[in-house]
Amino acid sequence: MNTTDSTSAAPPAPAAAAPATPIAAPAGADKPFCILIAALGGEGGGVLADWIVSCALAQGLPVQATSVPGVAQRTGATSYYIETMRGPAPGGAQPVFALNPMPGRVDVVLASELLEAARMIERGFVSPDRTTLIAARHRVYTTVEKMQMGDGRFDDARIHEAARQFAKRYLSLDMEGIAARHRTVISAVMFGALAGSGSLPWPRTACEEAIRRGGVGVDASLAGFAEAYQAAVGDTIEAAFADAPAASRPAPDVWAPLIATLPDSVHAFAAHGVARLIDWQDARWGREYVDRLAALSAQAPDVARDALAEAARQLALWMSYEDAIRVADLKTRRERFARIRAEAQAGDDDIVRIVDYLKPGYEEIAAILPRPLGNGLRAWAARGGRSALFGRGLHMSTSHVGGFVALRLLARMKPLRRRSLRFHEEREAIGRWLEALGKALPRSPELALQIAGLPRLLKGYGDTWTRGQASYERIFSTLVAPAVAALSAAAPQAEEAARLAAGEQAARIRDAVAAALADPEGRRLEDSLSKAGIQPLPPKPKPIVWMRKPRTGDGSREIGENPGTVP
Repeated sequence: MNTTDSTSAAPPAPAAAAPATPIAAPAGADKPFCILIAALGGEGGGVLADWIVSCALAQGLPVQATSVPGVAQRTGATSYYIETMRGPAPGGAQPVFALNPMPGRVDVVLASELLEAARMIERGFVSPDRTTLIAARHRVYTTVEKMQMGDGRFDDARIHEAARQFAKRYLSLDMEGIAARHRTVISAVMFGALAGSGSLPWPRTACEEAIRRGGVGVDASLAGFAEAYQAAVGDTIEAAFADAPAASRPAPDVWAPLIATLPDSVHAFAAHGVARLIDWQDARWGREYVDRLAALSAQAPDVARDALAEAARQLALWMSYEDAIRVADLKTRRERFARIRAEAQAGDDDIVRIVDYLKPGYEEIAAILPRPLGNGLRAWAARGGRSALFGRGLHMSTSHVGGFVALRLLARMKPLRRRSLRFHEEREAIGRWLEALGKALPRSPELALQIAGLPRLLKGYGDTWTRGQASYERIFSTLVAPAVAALSAAAPQAEEAARLAAGEQAARIRDAVAAALADPEGRRLEDSLSKAGIQPLPPKPKPIVWMRKPRTGDGSREIGENPGTVP
């Protein structure tokens, strides 16, 4: 019969104070962060659970831990289950946590031995859309394996394959070797791997402080923690690089040490970002991305780790914006043709013809030209309504030599991108965004989080990008810039009032972004801004474009109107 031990704790209640204005919570702050530890007897699983609980309490987070001892085989197997919040409970409320893990609803599974990882997979606790699985590589053989006449060992390769298939992310470390080298228990090594995975809602320093507070075997535990941390970081970075195209894949020995200097909350995003930007442009552009993250990190306190992680993600996406060069490159890649053939279930002898429908506008053409030529084309097209001459539909067969060569020549313009009009404009816009974010990070993490997520509006190309850019500029000029200016100008004695005001502005920015994403025409955005006391813009005009109809049977043409077409 199994028994369950449970401990639940909440941070001490603060002294009475004036009620604060509600602010936007970090992403996922309303859902518990669930950790399941599968350990064998004598490995310090209970100590590891205590360290995690200690970290949560030190960060002011409600937390609960339970343990379920298992049947005595292989010195006994105990499961430790911990639930904590990613942010402080609103208004001092105490969340209600579960006593046992639920299949498919666990964020991190830690296994001190490889077969324990398989046991967690079998029980459904490892989910491909949610769970990070961190497992040791070594084995402690079961009684059934030992009693076989021949070699009764279970095939480790099958466990690794199942872990890669069923986990959203799988980290496999030589935990036993690390523990032996530093003469520590495996729980310290598991803690380091957990911190290095970037999954925890607190920084590495909080984990190390929890070990020091324990007061037993501190030096050996910290040494094992540090090596496992670096191993997990390196595994995370190498996994991200492995997803990049082989031709532009970053070298782990060059980039991994550089990314490891950044805060642990951005390691995974930074690794994917570097791989993406090297593929998009070159290694110099990837290095500029890391340098920008390092500059932001120097201004960000520990409580702003969510904002910093979101900034790392959005910065990578913004710095790899989709222009005509990028579209041409993606449409002519070998992987795309293989994917289309697979989707069409085409055999080796089948002919598949691919036709791409393109509609380049004058803005897209001007964007890839050098700045003087791009500005000249933009002015000429806008003068006298000449923009209607552009944007005509093209049918280009990329499976034909002519269409493929045309797009490949366009893709080969990548080295000239740095001189283009849009590259210059986007670089300036990114600089303004980073400046505002850098001012908000140390003073108001809530405002910084909303500023970090603002580039979500900038996506796609053509009309989609134009509408998103208009919404972005509107929110930045009316909400972000005034909020950052007020926060920066606040006197030291008015710092607390300025932070409360910044929290209110963060909520307005969040609502404005949600409204802009829900309505491409921008009317919901203007309604949201009007609630914040900002004068709404008048509705945008929709000009009528006259177009020639196709010839009739007698060879004549008729002129009609198409009121739904916007140039």
